[in-house]
Amino acid sequence: MTTVIVDYESGNLHSAEKAFQRMAAEVGADKVVVTSDPDTVRGASRVVLPGDGAFPACRKELYDHRGLFEAIEEAVLTGGRPFMGICIGMQMLATRGLEYSETDGFDWIAGTVAPIAPSDPSMKVPHMGWNDLVIDTPHPVLDGIKTGDHAYFVHSYHFEVSDHAQRIAHVEYGGAVTAVVGRDTIVGTQFHPEKSQATGLRIIRNFLTWAP
Repeated sequence: MTTVIVDYESGNLHSAEKAFQRMAAEVGADKVVVTSDPDTVRGASRVVLPGDGAFPACRKELYDHRGLFEAIEEAVLTGGRPFMGICIGMQMLATRGLEYSETDGFDWIAGTVAPIAPSDPSMKVPHMGWNDLVIDTPHPVLDGIKTGDHAYFVHSYHFEVSDHAQRIAHVEYGGAVTAVVGRDTIVGTQFHPEKSQATGLRIIRNFLTWAP
């Protein structure tokens, strides 16, 4: 079986591919491939959906690749395969996004992707750089990760999750900013695990061995 990183022409996938391949080799997990082929995605054992840029553009690119979203949906919602969304790939799990215009998300985890609005106006947006995770809910993908471990963020919008039980972790940036969401076989990180050094590699490792 295969872990697929979905390629829908949204961002540079090289660093993600290398990080997932490195961790897969360490734990003896399935091979990791980057693909835009719906049949390969449909038959995958795990699905990773990255995303860089803006919510509406990423969603449009994904849906413009005919049959690709349907293959992801079949693998994850019907087939129960583990899924990880990264950055905009995580944000698209929401009900809707408000970047530039209101845009429908997958509605796999209820909530809205809204602008970050720090309580301190001197705090800059985008939220960029390292920040300390605060673990809200234990989760197998965060095994070995503790409050205070840090991850690398670059974003101006964040996921306001309707059910706080589905917010797995957050960071403080003039208020709580969602860092990790999850339910069932689905997890998403606002930060880039492939750029988050030891913390990120541990999360990737955990995902590749997760058996929900």
